[in-house]
Amino acid sequence: MSCWRWFGIVLSVFVVLALPGVVAQEIRMDTRQAAEFVKIALAGMDREYPNKPSHVFNGLEDLKTPSQLHPVFYGHFDWHSSVHGHWMLLRLLKEFPEAEFAAEIRSTMNRRLTQDGLLAEAAYFRIDSNKSFERMYGWAWALKLAQELRSFDDSDCKKWAANFAPLEKEIVGLAKGYLPKLDWPVRCGFHPESAFPLGFMLDYARATGDEDFEVLLVEKSRKFYLGDRDYPTAYEPSGNDFFSPGLNVADLMRRVLPANEYSEWLTAYFPHLAEGKAGNLLTPVVVSDPTDGHLVHLAGLNLSRVWTMRGIASVLSDSDPRKEILLNAAEAHLAAGMNYVGGGHYEGDHWLATFAVRAMTMQ
Repeated sequence: MSCWRWFGIVLSVFVVLALPGVVAQEIRMDTRQAAEFVKIALAGMDREYPNKPSHVFNGLEDLKTPSQLHPVFYGHFDWHSSVHGHWMLLRLLKEFPEAEFAAEIRSTMNRRLTQDGLLAEAAYFRIDSNKSFERMYGWAWALKLAQELRSFDDSDCKKWAANFAPLEKEIVGLAKGYLPKLDWPVRCGFHPESAFPLGFMLDYARATGDEDFEVLLVEKSRKFYLGDRDYPTAYEPSGNDFFSPGLNVADLMRRVLPANEYSEWLTAYFPHLAEGKAGNLLTPVVVSDPTDGHLVHLAGLNLSRVWTMRGIASVLSDSDPRKEILLNAAEAHLAAGMNYVGGGHYEGDHWLATFAVRAMTMQ
């Protein structure tokens, strides 16, 4: 990245954040950019190594390759990244069904989302030592993929959704069994954090009409976060965050509370947001070394902040000053985060494009 390119990003961020009356120019995805995202996803789809399996080995019989352990979701460095890489391809197929890359996505999905492969993925979770595998971050992305499959009125997609159903059922059952036992929220800026998966799971439960699951998720969210007040924004970010735990909670609670009640809750939670003050949360972060697998998390933080800010803003009235503040900050974060997508370093390339697509096409 040239110093002048970075200077331009910093200048645009300063203008967006310093001038409340200035509305940031919205960054939209076109077919050309979508094709670049598709290329990134396909490059990791069958790339088995390097790989971080996070597998519990119970004996020599468990010494298997990643593709033997996970015949579908073995690429993209780890299971959850493979899952959301599939989600990204499906989302781009839905957004650009007539694009040149659509046929290749269909071919890839037909090859990967097979009945036998997904039955094996479901069976993996029935082994006692694997019941906590990818809990709950990977579970959330799997259910986001299931929701996407169900929502796409397409003959191929209906077949893929049917094949995916056993894994979907397994993960929903695990979540329903685990959440009643989770007594405290997990507040951090990476995988174990609990507000992000609760939000994705709540979206899934409502989209699929699973009322029991919805009730459980709403009750757990209210128990964990309804009493939150004066969130310590100065404590973010941590050094390897790809989430803002504070914004994740606010994005979850806009799904849980009625609009009026939520506005009051948000005032207590971020009491100075209407003044444009939220610690470091409104300022995009810089990645000192994008080749470091942990430091590059901060690039994802920029992108995940985009979808949380837009989510929060979506339920605020147009007259609420917090709406404009959040939307302008989201655009600044998107500009900063996109600078690291497709940088040629697998540490970020195996997952950042998914975060960009989520930020740019969130529904």
